[in-house]
Amino acid sequence: MADDASDIEPKNDAADGGYRVLARKYRPKDFSDLMVGQEPMVRTLTNAFETGRIAQAYMLTGVRGVGKTTTARILARGLNYKTDTVDKPTIDLKELGEHCQAIMDGRHVDVIEMDAASHTGIDDIREIIDQVRYRPSTARYKVYIIDEVHMLSTQAFNGLLKTLEEPPEHVKFIFATTEIRKVPITVLSRCQRFDLRRIPAADLVRLFSTISAKEGVEIEDEALSMIARAAEGSARDGLSLLDQAISHGNGHVEASAVRAMLGLADRTRIVDLFGHIVSGNVKAALQEFLAQYEAGANPVVVLNDLADFTHLVTRLKYVPGGAEDVSLSEVERARGQEFAEAVAVSALSRIWQMLLKGIPETENAARPYGAAEMVLIRLTHAAHLPSPEDAARRLLALESSEPQSHPSRPSASPQGGGTSGGASARAGSAQATQASLPGHRRRSPCCARRPPRPLSLTPQRPHRPKRHRSPSRQRPARRNRRRHPRSSRCRTLPTFVPSTARR
Repeated sequence: MADDASDIEPKNDAADGGYRVLARKYRPKDFSDLMVGQEPMVRTLTNAFETGRIAQAYMLTGVRGVGKTTTARILARGLNYKTDTVDKPTIDLKELGEHCQAIMDGRHVDVIEMDAASHTGIDDIREIIDQVRYRPSTARYKVYIIDEVHMLSTQAFNGLLKTLEEPPEHVKFIFATTEIRKVPITVLSRCQRFDLRRIPAADLVRLFSTISAKEGVEIEDEALSMIARAAEGSARDGLSLLDQAISHGNGHVEASAVRAMLGLADRTRIVDLFGHIVSGNVKAALQEFLAQYEAGANPVVVLNDLADFTHLVTRLKYVPGGAEDVSLSEVERARGQEFAEAVAVSALSRIWQMLLKGIPETENAARPYGAAEMVLIRLTHAAHLPSPEDAARRLLALESSEPQSHPSRPSASPQGGGTSGGASARAGSAQATQASLPGHRRRSPCCARRPPRPLSLTPQRPHRPKRHRSPSRQRPARRNRRRHPRSSRCRTLPTFVPSTARR
């Protein structure tokens, strides 16, 4: 949580009248105490404060517990920093200024903090718009810190746009959010954005070790590594776990107590389980998993730890320097390098893919233990299977080793010479080869003896292919129509009588 954790000074618990948790007691107070990895933000703010190019709004985003609200308070302290010798915005906050303590405690009258999760409507934004016209009472700037700004409604965002784009010169806005995608682009375009990164596990281990020493608590290195890994880059989560471990151990924190508190499996036993899987020993793998389950390990956590160790072995195969990570135990460091040299990348990739598929199945199963056992059985069974490349190579080698069958050639007839006999043999071989081809239709002897058609000089009628009508467009069959008598179909002509006959 801090670049130099030794500079963090705890607050007096007796002055507050109660116990303060470690996450609040050792909260950073200036930019030098902030976590490692925020150098771009510190450099930008340093140059902006020295040249007077201070933006009207800042957007701080990142995962939980990386210091967004703390950074906002430190930024507000730097904007209103004032001592006997310094009276301008700066990030060099070594001495406690006139407004520093009130700002860090969240009780300064000119630094207004608002939780957007509970103030989401347009009415809350109207109050801010009505108040920005008044100058600060004691400080240099009136600073509005809006936490979880993505929870504001659409009307609230639209009502804030004009004031955010052209605020008074004495007003600054600092926003903090964990869901940057939910913030409208019209708001992001009016702010300077800073992404706070996750804190590396090695830095968390150093921070927790320093704080434990200040608290007078003895804690094992393996316990610190487990807490740092469980924190997942969040200083607040790690300090909360450390506080819980100190209470659980009553002043002395052991690795076994932390493992039981977090429901984790022993990292050494996880490495042993990985070795049984790679060697394909199903019985030993199931016995080891049963022993870990009876010791209190969660089946899903065991599979997740297996996935983490698989990733570690694969990474050490290409980045050997990753073994110097202080968050790794000695067993993980030594045996991880051994597996990286012995196990192929294809096998590690197959284990990784099967674990990614098996972990959700175990989480959603009605019997997690049985589902996890089936995943382990599949993993150990796949250890004996060749990779797709090896399978294709073996298949090609098997096909090339088979004897090729050749058609028997008929012997040349002693009568009639060898030329005609060889020609007939070649013709017979060609016919046999054509007959063996797939889809070949044997021609009848009469077609084979038919002479070629002579060429004609007269133009031939072009061949028109027969039109095939669809079933819906076919003509209906002609019905047998009943013929009418000829007398009814033909009319009677008048009879011609010659003139002589009339006389």
